[in-house]
Amino acid sequence: MNRIGLVSAVSLSLLLFCSISDVFATDEIRTERVQFAKGATSAVIKGRLKGYSGVDYLVRGGAGQTIAVSLKRSNPSTYFNVLPPGSKDVAMYVEQTGEDFKRVLPTDGDYKIRVYLVRAAARRNESSDTTLTISVIGKILAPVSASKGAIIPGTPFHASAKITCVPFIETLRDKKAQECEAFVVRRGFDGTATVEIPQENSVMRRILFVKGEPVASDSPSPMTFSRKGDRTIVTFDTNESYEIPDALVFGG
Repeated sequence: MNRIGLVSAVSLSLLLFCSISDVFATDEIRTERVQFAKGATSAVIKGRLKGYSGVDYLVRGGAGQTIAVSLKRSNPSTYFNVLPPGSKDVAMYVEQTGEDFKRVLPTDGDYKIRVYLVRAAARRNESSDTTLTISVIGKILAPVSASKGAIIPGTPFHASAKITCVPFIETLRDKKAQECEAFVVRRGFDGTATVEIPQENSVMRRILFVKGEPVASDSPSPMTFSRKGDRTIVTFDTNESYEIPDALVFGG
């Protein structure tokens, strides 16, 4: 069994993936697009927060690239979260102790770096000067074109399949195996692909495979995997698991 990511407690994993609206107010978030200078792979953005104001910095990234984020702040009650493409409030990373963030991206799209003051500081109308450094490096693992691999009409996916899964559910007592619909964007013919499994509340679990092995996901929890016949069993610390058949990843 291989282990990917930093070890964390189950309770923390649950907190990270739950809605983060209880940590700060989301009704005063403005959005800014981050543009790298020509030929550059990083950007430094200076800003200022006050009270319940916050900023979503949109950064374009592709599957297989590595994103790194660091934040300097004048107020220690300032934090950042990273949200995967399409997410409004569910984070793939929630800063806890001022640490930097670095992760291989599992899919293509706009990732949000949400910078904010925690609710207690916002309630006191505190302010913070911030310096955010974002970099995106590496080659994108581009999807196989429609001319080389059939695509499900009207979608970016090459195929779908019913799989055995234990999807993310906030309460551990509800954990039980069930059938999930899984979709795949193939990025080669060697088992390089992004598998996407829809969750409750419009959440999507995305897992990046490279040459048949899972290497990254949009979960805040550590990922492990093992083999069972012709399937890869991907498991997260939240008692979340997916049995992904080789045929879905490789095609056939």
